[in-house]
Amino acid sequence: MQLAIAAGVTALATGLFLAPLGAQLDDQAMRRALAIAQTTAAESRLDDALGSSSPVRHGPVQNEAERIRRATGAEYVVIMDVRGVRWSHTDPDQIGRHVSTDPSGVLAGREVMQIDEGTLGRSARGKVPLRDENGGIVGAVSVGIAYESVQQRLLATVPQLLAYAGGALAVGALAAYLVARRLQRRTHDLAFSDISALLTEREAMLHGIREGFVALDAHGRIRLLNDEAQRLLDLRSEDTGRPLEEALPPGRTADVLSGRVDGADLLTVSGQRVLVANRMPTDDGGAVVTLRDRTELERLGRELDGTRGLIDALRAQDHEHANRLHTLLGLLELGLHEEAAEFVTQAVGVHRATAEQVTERVHDPLPASLLVGKATVATERGVSLSIAPGSRLPDRVVDPHSLVTILGNLVDNALDATAGTPGARVEVELLTEGRTAVVRVRDNGPGVPEARRAEIFTEGWTTKKPPAHGRRGIGLALVRRLAERYGGSADVGESPGGGAEFTVTLPDALSDALSEDATEERPGGVAPAGQEAGSARHPGGHVADGRAAPGDASEADR
Repeated sequence: MQLAIAAGVTALATGLFLAPLGAQLDDQAMRRALAIAQTTAAESRLDDALGSSSPVRHGPVQNEAERIRRATGAEYVVIMDVRGVRWSHTDPDQIGRHVSTDPSGVLAGREVMQIDEGTLGRSARGKVPLRDENGGIVGAVSVGIAYESVQQRLLATVPQLLAYAGGALAVGALAAYLVARRLQRRTHDLAFSDISALLTEREAMLHGIREGFVALDAHGRIRLLNDEAQRLLDLRSEDTGRPLEEALPPGRTADVLSGRVDGADLLTVSGQRVLVANRMPTDDGGAVVTLRDRTELERLGRELDGTRGLIDALRAQDHEHANRLHTLLGLLELGLHEEAAEFVTQAVGVHRATAEQVTERVHDPLPASLLVGKATVATERGVSLSIAPGSRLPDRVVDPHSLVTILGNLVDNALDATAGTPGARVEVELLTEGRTAVVRVRDNGPGVPEARRAEIFTEGWTTKKPPAHGRRGIGLALVRRLAERYGGSADVGESPGGGAEFTVTLPDALSDALSEDATEERPGGVAPAGQEAGSARHPGGHVADGRAAPGDASEADR
């Protein structure tokens, strides 16, 4: 195809050059004939000869005209009088006859250039008036250049022109060959039909797979973006062609995609999604990034961890319950009925007091259920979990699920930090001011060193061993991301007890008024109708009586 194009362009250029070349040669021949005619007409002897002789074969006019013709190489030099009668001609038999073409123009005083047909055939002609000493027209001079000579000059130019065209075609063919070879190497010797099929298959594959795909060029601009990547990164198809730093907000996600963070299976958080990113450089200096949505897997893994924790707690409660039953049986067999009743009252009162303490201060059912369940888990792990005095959370939280995620992650971290230490304590404080909610979780564990406080909210940063289902370092990153979603903040400092104190501020987390189905606040912590005092109702309608229902851990870990 490239050779055909090069040959066609060469032929076209040659034809376009030959067309004006022929016209130029015609013009040169006519101007040469005119110049000879002008020189001939300047001879003063001709006008005298026209007046003193007659048109004969060997007259002075014929002799002078033939001399000029032989000297200039013209085809003919014809001198005529004012009547148009020839006084000279290459063929002596034509002397004395009228010229074959109309002489009116030149006899009227105009110089004429033309390509015309005469007695000697086609020629390039130049005609000039012949004047006497006073400037009067006494005749005319007509000079002809054989047109065959013009054609011969044109044909003589063609081989040279074709040689140049052939050289240009050879250069074009060589360039076409080199370009074709380079193109074949770049396309791995694929035909155009194969490339078209590959592009169609690539589009179908990229937009059909459930992994995000982002291709970057050598300058960091987005070259390709599939549908899943748009969903995971909250991008649009219009972002194709934009620099990555403009399309994504600053943060770990942008650092991972741009290659500023190295490694395989890098964890990052985009919005509320946990992503696993892998970046592969390409030969042209760009890169291809694949993104996997790990949100559901993380949620299931946290639910599994929570379920295992509940199983351990229930196993411990079962053992404790068996001991209490044995104690109660012994008191009854000994006839100590009053002591048995007091023992049962005391055992039940511990759980009821915990539930009442939560529901008196936290009126939203989801956070209340979470805290009741976490209190039971904390007790089994040897940690005292309490609600700070003055805490209050009304039942008008705009997004209770996000609050549960924040609160659950902070409490879990505090329990992990303090479990196994003597006198372990975790305190939760929930405050509201207008529409702003403030969550504080403090413990008396080892705390967070001041030098590491800026890193603790980074995705993937953790000091714990990874669980069986995957990796850690996601919870606090989600906490900060959710806080920033509300326009708030998440900070860590030192608690009065020497441990860590996490503070999360959530502006606009509360609605202006109670919802229609909100739980009605009652004085003295009285529970709503149909719910026993000291119990917290779970989202699914289950009642928490101091023990964590199976759904609690999953809600907390989300």
